[in-house]
Amino acid sequence: MNYNLNPNLFSVNVEKRSCRQGFGDEIVELAKNSKKVVVLDADLMESLRLGEFKKKYPNRFFEMGVAEANMISAAAGLALEGFVPFTSSFAVFTPNQAVAQIRVSVAYNKANVKIVGSHAGIATGPDGATHQALEDIAIMRAIPGITVLAPCDYWQTRKAIRSAFKINGPVYIRFGRNEIPSVTTEKTPFRAGEAQILRDGFDGFILAHGESVYRSMVAAEVLKRDKKMDFGVINIPTIKPLDETNLLKYAKKTRAFVVVEDHQVTGGLCGAVSEFLSENYPIPIQFVAIRDKFGESGSSEKLIKKYHIDIEDIVDGCLKVKERKRMFVYNK
Repeated sequence: MNYNLNPNLFSVNVEKRSCRQGFGDEIVELAKNSKKVVVLDADLMESLRLGEFKKKYPNRFFEMGVAEANMISAAAGLALEGFVPFTSSFAVFTPNQAVAQIRVSVAYNKANVKIVGSHAGIATGPDGATHQALEDIAIMRAIPGITVLAPCDYWQTRKAIRSAFKINGPVYIRFGRNEIPSVTTEKTPFRAGEAQILRDGFDGFILAHGESVYRSMVAAEVLKRDKKMDFGVINIPTIKPLDETNLLKYAKKTRAFVVVEDHQVTGGLCGAVSEFLSENYPIPIQFVAIRDKFGESGSSEKLIKKYHIDIEDIVDGCLKVKERKRMFVYNK
């Protein structure tokens, strides 16, 4: 499928914009079209680019302070009264600081709350371990009834926010802090629940979400150029529910996956893919993710390299999985 990818993706002058700016821009557009949209903020208005929303819709912006549990409880109440609340904080604070409220007040009640977690992953950088959410997907995946979205760039974040609004039920939207290359464009289609095959392959597929998608695309280019290996790339912006149909299709096609994410190897996309394929079509899978460690303070680039989720680590994962594929015995 032609996904209308950024034609300048591999250019040194590739456009870079942040996902948090995508959230700030799209939430204003949503509010323009629906008076039900309200925003609850945990004293992070500037960080989540909500200044324009507050300016245009002051009566629909609620500053809750550094009180994430209270914010989620209030959002649940608003949702049960017919509003569509978007809560905004860092991913390390929601869900972590409000798991009980998310579980009982939101998920158990099937309340129509949209939980936005920004500044996720080791790529958050200088803020250090206390502000680097590396387990948020695992937490939210484990709670029944919550859709989990992880868009890969500015444009996809806008579409994910739009899709979250249309979903009747709780949604968690996770993204990072940095300005990152735009993989997609304004015209690239997006449907919640659907994986995107950004690049076809013969030797295997790299599966990724969020900021890791760009590095995966670069890694596939390196493999083609330097190793004469043909790896495709699948963007998985919806981690729950998984696009099981496409996963099974491409698992059967190449019988080798590399899963890449800026998240703990436990419970995130790595876990979701493994859980599904182990029951339906076991194949060799290589993980490029955080290995049971907390982060630390440093530049995004240095941390991505130190924690082994960089381009060369993805390339290495592809080499390893191809070798494992060669030795793997399939029961057709």
